[in-house]
Amino acid sequence: MQTRTRTGNTDVMRGMEGAIEQCADEPPQGEKRQMIQPTCLNDPKLKILQEVRPISSVPKIPTVPTVIFPLTNKEVLVDWINATLKPEHIVVLNIEEDLYDGLVLHHLLGRLADEHVPVEEIAVTSEAQVRKLGVIMEALNTKLGVTDETAKWSIALIHSKDLLATLHLLVTMVKCFQPDLPLPPNVSVEVVRFEVNRSGIKSVKHIEHITEGRSDLDKDSDKVSGGGNHSEKQDHIDQLMLLEPQKISAFKQAILHFVNKNMSSLGLQVLEMEKQFADGVMLLLLIGQLEGFFIPLYDFSLSPSSDPDMLHNVTLALEILHARDIHVGNVDPQDIVAQDVKATLRVLYALFKKHKSK
Repeated sequence: MQTRTRTGNTDVMRGMEGAIEQCADEPPQGEKRQMIQPTCLNDPKLKILQEVRPISSVPKIPTVPTVIFPLTNKEVLVDWINATLKPEHIVVLNIEEDLYDGLVLHHLLGRLADEHVPVEEIAVTSEAQVRKLGVIMEALNTKLGVTDETAKWSIALIHSKDLLATLHLLVTMVKCFQPDLPLPPNVSVEVVRFEVNRSGIKSVKHIEHITEGRSDLDKDSDKVSGGGNHSEKQDHIDQLMLLEPQKISAFKQAILHFVNKNMSSLGLQVLEMEKQFADGVMLLLLIGQLEGFFIPLYDFSLSPSSDPDMLHNVTLALEILHARDIHVGNVDPQDIVAQDVKATLRVLYALFKKHKSK
């Protein structure tokens, strides 16, 4: 089946030119418009949230899938969309250019909320696209629990390829439908708001937050999961660590048995879980064994002798897990290097849940 690719231009200069054109196109008196300050488009956190690598920079995968090329952190929202719509054979390359006509949002609504609205698949004219977006946004806003008055986006803004509104919409969708997806915290941009009055054009600048700090995100996750009960806010590993020492030990032994069973073909054995996984080597080899591919030795340090080498290995391992849709929560690579038992168990338990039948 042919993959449908949504194409778009991510060049920053184009964004700046568009912003200038938007300012030059003077709105009617009384109308308000706002735009992201063009210099903010180079902000690393904003790029991490919404950019994707150019197709030309993506390594070509050989016919025999023996090598995995880990994804970078610059693909958070685009990767989430593409992973969600993979069964639909839809690929998004640019957030602004690929969501304005409603096709992607239509399929996201169906996949994430099991909501199938009666709209045409391809809307060609601008009027048809706006009409389609209206139906989709009404259903989507209901699922997100927002109204036209409280939403930071609108049909007109999405259809006009407004980056700020599109980012607000996608971040809200992630928080609603997949709150465990780690978004870069504290992403904010400077926004210029224009208003035309009798005396001319008035502009006001303000800072607008797109994602919150980590503690705020945790609070939102608690709300989604029906917070209030402390035990409901914790994952399986948090709850495990509250049990008696012998039960914790039994769980760790079960994980070790799973690990050693799958590492035996390499002639390797793990005896001290936190210590032996701290440098990332065992973790990378275990992932390769379970997922069925070979990670080239030049991609990581086989004999790491320093903390930066270990951190590189562990970070690579977590990026691979993310690329394979194996969710480990908000595990910090540094915690595994520091031999944190909960961080190590979270990663291994995620692998165990997927491959426990092996």
